[in-house]
Amino acid sequence: MLIDLFQSLAHGDGVDWLGILAQVLSVAFILLCILPLHEFAHGWVAYKLGDPTAKNAGRLTINPIRSLDPAGALGILLFGFGWAKPVPVDPRYFKNPKRGMAVTALAGPVSNLLAALLGAFVVLWTGTMGRGPVAYFLFQAAYYYVMVNISLAVFNLLPIPPLDGSRIVGMFLSDKALAAYYQRQQMWMVLLMVLLYSGKLSGPLYAVQEFVARGLFAIARWPFGLLGVL
Repeated sequence: MLIDLFQSLAHGDGVDWLGILAQVLSVAFILLCILPLHEFAHGWVAYKLGDPTAKNAGRLTINPIRSLDPAGALGILLFGFGWAKPVPVDPRYFKNPKRGMAVTALAGPVSNLLAALLGAFVVLWTGTMGRGPVAYFLFQAAYYYVMVNISLAVFNLLPIPPLDGSRIVGMFLSDKALAAYYQRQQMWMVLLMVLLYSGKLSGPLYAVQEFVARGLFAIARWPFGLLGVL
């Protein structure tokens, strides 16, 4: 996001300051409300599956201070991809540890997709407001909110430790393979950072993000179509 602003300024292009403000406020809302919801979803599902670790650690909460990760927040602000401070989970409490971890991990991205769907309704609603700065501002804020939520879901589903996708992949690995998979966690994270900040990962992630966005907007358009609004 802000990286696009810096590039526009460097090339002397015009800057849509109203759109930038809408995006910044949208990201602020995501950092303060949606990232905590993402982590809460992990903790809540783990708790329902028998793991009280998050609850005992005081992480079964939507308090943003408990889940904010500075590096992950900066990544969202700059690129639209990032992470929060992970909720502690102890798979020993699960009847089936691998499956329990997979279901717990999936809860976070699902929460982002549900939040994105709600935002899609707002985006479509702004289309009924006509033209003007207020409608434009609301559209920009809501649309960026949707896309960042989708990007968070897609990003966290990457099969790279410690992202949520690695926990889902772990369900299909043997104990030996899973141990080796996580022993190289630091190497995977370095590779992820290199790919992310070099822009090599952006293209594939954006392609998946756009595909998911089309699906969510198609779902959100149904009630408007039934009402004859759109």
